[in-house]
Amino acid sequence: MKRVTGIGGVFFRAQDAVALRAWYQQHLGIDVQSWGGTAFPWTDADGQAVPGSSVWSIASAQSDQFQPGTAAFMINYRVADLHALVKALREDGCNVLDKIDDSEYGKFAWVIDPEGNKVELWEPPQGL
Repeated sequence: MKRVTGIGGVFFRAQDAVALRAWYQQHLGIDVQSWGGTAFPWTDADGQAVPGSSVWSIASAQSDQFQPGTAAFMINYRVADLHALVKALREDGCNVLDKIDDSEYGKFAWVIDPEGNKVELWEPPQGL
C-alpha cells in the first residue's frame, strides 16, 4: 500500500500572522489570499499545469488548528487511501486522532508523531 504520495501543504503559526503574511507577500512575492495563505499550482517538468496544488498558510499563534500537537508548524501529506492508511497506522500503534473529516476538499485525518508534532493526512477529491 502506498502511504504518502506528496506534500499537500505547509502550515505554521506566527505571533503576528497578519504582519508575517505581509512580509512574505512583500519580500518573497507570495500571493497571500484573504484566508491567510496561497495554493501553489503544480506543473510538470515542461511547466504545463497538472491537477493539484500545495497550500502554504500562516495561522495565528492562538489557533487551535495544530492541537494537540505542540509544534509551530504542521505538514499536510497527500495520501492515496486515507482510511486504509489510518487503519495501518493504528495497527502499527501510532497515535491517530479519532476524527476524520470528509468534505468537498477531500478526506482529512491526523496523527501525532513521536515528538508531539501533529501531522495532517489528506486524500484529495477525485481529479486533484
